[in-house]
Amino acid sequence: MAPKQFRAGWLRPAESDPDAEAALFLFHYSGGGVSMYSRWPDYLPPSVECRRIQLPGRQDRLNEPPFTEFDPLVDKLSEIVAAESGDRPFVLFGHSMGALLAYRVAVRLEREGSARPAMLGVSGWAPEGFTMPTRGLAEGSDGAIASLLEELGTVSPEVLTDPALTAMVVAPMRADLAVCADYRDDGASVDCPVVAYTGRRDPYLAPGAMRSWQERSHAFLGLREFPGGHFFIHDEGPGIATDLVQLLHRQLAG
Repeated sequence: MAPKQFRAGWLRPAESDPDAEAALFLFHYSGGGVSMYSRWPDYLPPSVECRRIQLPGRQDRLNEPPFTEFDPLVDKLSEIVAAESGDRPFVLFGHSMGALLAYRVAVRLEREGSARPAMLGVSGWAPEGFTMPTRGLAEGSDGAIASLLEELGTVSPEVLTDPALTAMVVAPMRADLAVCADYRDDGASVDCPVVAYTGRRDPYLAPGAMRSWQERSHAFLGLREFPGGHFFIHDEGPGIATDLVQLLHRQLAG
């Protein structure tokens, strides 16, 4: 098990709240970081602590080498969640690449028997009908990846006019694209309940794709649809967080 000091580098906040009754672990999308969840602690009641997971190679971990392979990253994330969850119930939630990572961490934890999520929340990614990045895209030019970031709208146009700033956002995106391209689906299901969230105009999801989660859980809690495209999560964070907490309380009461 990784030392606590090392694990803390992955988590925001670094220290767990001993008074919280449950924990919500949040996984960010490709090319992003924990800043996407900066307001989520305000959306949660004191009984549920917010543990945002920051991958290396970005933002305040810019000087650390990023992961470029899928399985080693899931290994490390599973180790961290298992060590930090303690004896309290916990939920895994992620958007886009974060949903893929949260799903595979849930699979890994259940297979190992080290910890079992009370629930898995997935947003903007589905095991079927999602347009996954290719190895060629991950190995493409900086200009191609910068164009992708501009298309996605996750980076302001001003950033992409500065070569130094562009390099800072292209590098983590390239690494995350490589991680996703390295993933091979094995059809694994999870024992914990799963709830799915989507934007109605998400161009990266085929019609009905999010309902493929029904085949990956023995207890599918349904699909919640919101206005917007792939990054609807930026506008709908309060609604998603509230729904997750309500479902968690219902699962624990049950």
